[in-house]
Amino acid sequence: MCGERDYTEFRYGGDAAKPRPAHGTADQQVWHDYVFLFDNPKGPHREYWQHVLGCRHWLVLERDTATNTVGASRPASEAVSK
Repeated sequence: MCGERDYTEFRYGGDAAKPRPAHGTADQQVWHDYVFLFDNPKGPHREYWQHVLGCRHWLVLERDTATNTVGASRPASEAVSK
């Protein structure tokens, strides 16, 4: 990918630990909850981030929300383990 970049080039894209509903699910309540309801965890957490001012790739980033310390990252296209 683009290598090390300044954090200002990235944008938050959501909770990477939250399971996405199956494609084609007709239940609007399930999709509503997925899109609009979320936890606000304190501590280590997996998040989606996009490199919007560069290569446009999506990443899964491990970040401590209490200290803003960034850990490992990987392409979002790789499977996310629970």
